[in-house]
Parts: sequence; C-alpha cells; structure tokens
Amino acid sequence: MAGPDVYVVGSVNADLVVRGLALPRPGETVSGGSFERHGGGKGGNQAVAAARLGASVRMVAAVGDDELGEEAVALLAEEGVDVAGVARLDGTPTGVALIVVDEAGENQIAVAPGANRSLAAEWVERALRGVGAGVVLLVLEIPDAAVLAGARAARDAGLPVVLDPAPVRGLPPELLELGPLLTPNRSEARALTGEDDPERAARALAGRTSAPVVVTLGAEGALVLDGERAERVAAPRVEAVDATGAGDAFNGALACGLAGGAGLREAVEAAVAVAAESTRAHGARAVRGRDC
Repeated sequence: MAGPDVYVVGSVNADLVVRGLALPRPGETVSGGSFERHGGGKGGNQAVAAARLGASVRMVAAVGDDELGEEAVALLAEEGVDVAGVARLDGTPTGVALIVVDEAGENQIAVAPGANRSLAAEWVERALRGVGAGVVLLVLEIPDAAVLAGARAARDAGLPVVLDPAPVRGLPPELLELGPLLTPNRSEARALTGEDDPERAARALAGRTSAPVVVTLGAEGALVLDGERAERVAAPRVEAVDATGAGDAFNGALACGLAGGAGLREAVEAAVAVAAESTRAHGARAVRGRDC
C-alpha cells in the first residue's frame, strides 16, 4: 500500500566526505582521514528520509548532464523516490558538497550549488501540476523563484508547506504570506529574527507567517510554537557519531508524519526521534526504515 504523499522541491548534490580526527582551522591541513562519496543535497536527503519512512515521494530538482548527476538520480531512484521531476541540464555541473567530519561527529560543509542554481520556477510549476493530497517540503539551496513556485503550487492544490530555511537567507515577503510551517534550527532562527532565545525567535517568525513554527535544537530536541502555546519536545539520548544530515532527517520525517495525518506535536516527536537516531550512523542519509 502506498504511503502518504510528500513532494520535495530542493537541491540534489554529490557529497564528497573526508572523515578525520579533527576539523581543519583556517589555513590548516589535516591529514590521515578516509574518503567517501554519497548522494546529497538537502532536498535529496530529505526525500530519501521520507521515502525510507514509508512516504510516496516525488523529487523536484535539477542536476547536471555529468556523471555525478547520473549517479545522484540513480541513487534517489534506488530509494524509491519518483525522479520524473528531476531536470537534467545540459552543460551544467551537478551540485557538490565538500564535507569534513571529525571523530566527535561535528562537521564543516562547503557547497558548490551547480545545477541547483538553475532550477526554474516553470519546471517546478510543471512538476507539481495536478498534485493531490500530501505535503510540499521546500529547502533554500535553490533560487527564490523556484521556492516560491513550489509554495504557490501547494497553495493552489490546498496542500500544507514545510519550509526548511537552510542555508539561511532572507525570506521573500510573498513567500511568508503563503503561511509555510518554518523549521529553522537555533542559529537559523537567530539569523532570521535577531533573537537569541528560540521561543522569542519562533514568535517573531510566526508573526510573519501566521503559521506554526518549529525550532530544532539539536540534542535538546525541538521547540514547537502553535498559536500562543510553545512546547519543548525532548530528544532521546544517543551516542552520536555524525551529525551530518540530522536536520534533513528531521524535516523528511516531519513532512512524512504530517502527510500521514499526524498532528503537529506528534509529528515533531517522531521527527526528533528519527533525527537523533540518524546521528548514530555515518552519512547524510542515515535514516533507517520505519513507519512515519
């Protein structure tokens, strides 16, 4: 039986990962690590997380006409993600993320967006035309016009929108007016509002969207603001080895839960647990199969 529908509009990258004892400081070379290559991009990671949790996922994105793009699309398809909405752009490189992970699981990431910068609003509109029930999940590693097209398509179809505002940048007023559920982490919430306190930041964001806000707090779980009520959701304690992609695991799980009919608090509780579990394994796509 098919799971709940999740439509992910976002980025697809190739992740080039070096694991070592420590993260390099500016101007420093750290040797002795191991190298891995994986599928990545916040959109791709969130699509895979939702698919592994049982959702029926359609990916809307752009990759290049190179080997990395071919591999990235194949990896999504292997996970059961519908890749008909992934554009292959001639003469354009696929996005690449360079990731360094230390022995404590902390990371540094530099991204060359490549084809992600060329995802057109028209392509997004076409890919989402006629969608039915479900949730549209958006990330910011693509142009504002593509993000806005995804949010408008969701509005026209009567679908809720989850917007992961990462990497953080100013959000267009016309996007906020569409009332997306924002899911910033603590630092993103601070950057968007100037508020250090997660609850004050959430209230400031809710004032712009007239919608609930979820601020993720890493090992501390998440803060959920729904109307006037703010609640903390604790995360289970785990021995983390790699935090790369934990936020993507959270958002994929949240969208899956909401698409399946869960209430916001219930969906956040499940997403926090999925994100925590994902840090126990290496890689940005460490979510294990379970029902969302």
